[in-house]
Amino acid sequence: MRIRRRGRDTGRIDFVEFVRQRSAALFRTAYVLTGSQDTAEDLLQEALEKACRHWNRVAVADSPEAYVRRIVVNLANDRWRRLRRAGERSDPVDHADLRDPYRLVDLRDELVQALHALPIGMRTVVVLHFLHDMGDQEIAETLRISPSAVRSQLARGLAKLRTAVPRSEPPPRAPDDGRPTPLPQFEGA
Repeated sequence: MRIRRRGRDTGRIDFVEFVRQRSAALFRTAYVLTGSQDTAEDLLQEALEKACRHWNRVAVADSPEAYVRRIVVNLANDRWRRLRRAGERSDPVDHADLRDPYRLVDLRDELVQALHALPIGMRTVVVLHFLHDMGDQEIAETLRISPSAVRSQLARGLAKLRTAVPRSEPPPRAPDDGRPTPLPQFEGA
């Protein structure tokens, strides 16, 4: 990640450039945590607004992106707690038909739904581990929990995901040349 630094103040990162370069990655985190594009956009906007208000402190942090990611995670956790107190529940996951040659698209959607069925702590650990390729210690520092709690949450989260999403089989073979049937390409996927 290359972020241009302001003229004479070399210890300070330009906020506008930071937003240009890192907002897409931060949006992905918010989207995976919430499952809603609109909510993810709102969380990202709120996180960037908070970061902008305190940019003097954020800009000199070891990793401004990690700092803002932490804000996104906290906002997503707060939102989840409010929804839980209000009694809102997510829809149950329907399993995809494994005979469908386009089932990988359905399985991906099913995986995202199953991810959103996890408690927010577990979901956050799984997202940070797999989406951001963060290790136990780094996740523990980000969430302010112990590395053993991270490993426990990750193991339990993966076990729940395995039971929620059936194991996929290889794509069906095309009858003429024996190659797998290609999946359709979608814009933005």
